[in-house]
Amino acid sequence: MARIAGVDLPNEKRIEIGLTYIFGIGRSTSNKILGKAGVDINKKVKDLTDQDVIKLRDIIRDNYMIEGDLRKERTMNIKRLMEIGCYRGLRHRIGLPVRGQSTHSNARTRKGPRSSRVGRK
Repeated sequence: MARIAGVDLPNEKRIEIGLTYIFGIGRSTSNKILGKAGVDINKKVKDLTDQDVIKLRDIIRDNYMIEGDLRKERTMNIKRLMEIGCYRGLRHRIGLPVRGQSTHSNARTRKGPRSSRVGRK
């Protein structure tokens, strides 16, 4: 089992998909990383050599922000928006959709379950 950036990659998946288990790496980024490392996209994680894993680990560490650092930066960005009191920060603070979505009949995910009203039958 290959371990990159503190994440165990699943053995039976192709390495292209396996890398997406790391927070901050999607399919296109995964393909770019594999191209730089010279690793075949269709190779399974269990078939990687130690040299391949070392190459991938070095490329990811040097060029990409992933896992804890990325999570920390995202939360700091949201906190900054809330502190300066901009519109997006206010929407984050009160738990409403931030990117212009309608809230009249939708947005239940962001607003939470409906509060129970008295007299509802």
